[in-house]
Amino acid sequence: MNWFGWAGLALGGAVCVVLAARGFGAWRWRAATAVLISQIEAARSVPSPPLYSSRELEGLPAPVQRYFRAVLKEGQRMVAGAAIEHVGAMNMSVTGEQWKSFTSRQQVLTRRPGFLWDARIAMFPGFAVRVHDAYAAGEGALHAALLGLIDVAKLRGGGELARGELMRFLAEAAWYPTTLLPSQGARWSAVDERSANVTYSDGPVSVTLLFRFNDAGLIDSMRAEARGRMVGKVITMAPWEGRWSGYQTCDGMTVPMSGEVAWLLPEGRKPYWRGSITSLRYEYAS
Repeated sequence: MNWFGWAGLALGGAVCVVLAARGFGAWRWRAATAVLISQIEAARSVPSPPLYSSRELEGLPAPVQRYFRAVLKEGQRMVAGAAIEHVGAMNMSVTGEQWKSFTSRQQVLTRRPGFLWDARIAMFPGFAVRVHDAYAAGEGALHAALLGLIDVAKLRGGGELARGELMRFLAEAAWYPTTLLPSQGARWSAVDERSANVTYSDGPVSVTLLFRFNDAGLIDSMRAEARGRMVGKVITMAPWEGRWSGYQTCDGMTVPMSGEVAWLLPEGRKPYWRGSITSLRYEYAS
């Protein structure tokens, strides 16, 4: 056999190895996804009351009242869960600009709060990083693996990791806005005519975000003064901000369909997530 024949065999073998690795990685990832979903479901409870009443708005800060009047109608059913699909890009560089496209599916339960963001980030042709970002039964989880097989990061637990994931749940409540009602555990405090703080707790885990509202009364941005950020294998604290846009009406609620998330660093604002919703389906309290 000549050199070209041996090269062809080697290339064919390499392709088979990669295909086998991708298949095993996909199976491994599906199994891990199922475990996380089962943990979130096991902690499920039923939102109560089942319907929204504007009487809940009494005593809330003025911009918060305007927000709920803009996004909810009297008698709106309380959201118990949501299935969300996204497309977008993530900056994979801590210091520079290395944007890679992603697709993702997200499962959310509002009571007890929990979510799983299951993403596929295209790093280069034929190779993707799979990411789980989750809050389940009071714990945070972050798992990233090349081809779903070779771990890049794998964290699970309480402390700042859990707080960071509950912050994400609260920030994204603009997608499931009944969660921000006082009856569902949100505690609002006035700041000024265009902003208010909201505090949300799940057992010992408690977080506070600053929400800012636009001229239409809708959430324009949210901010945390300190959220855990992965730098290498170390969690460091930094201010964190998200911005919402592209509001549309879905099942009678007005929700944002696009967003951007950034770290606010000493050297300037550093966006790392830009995405849009392609599918949004709700489950309601019965």
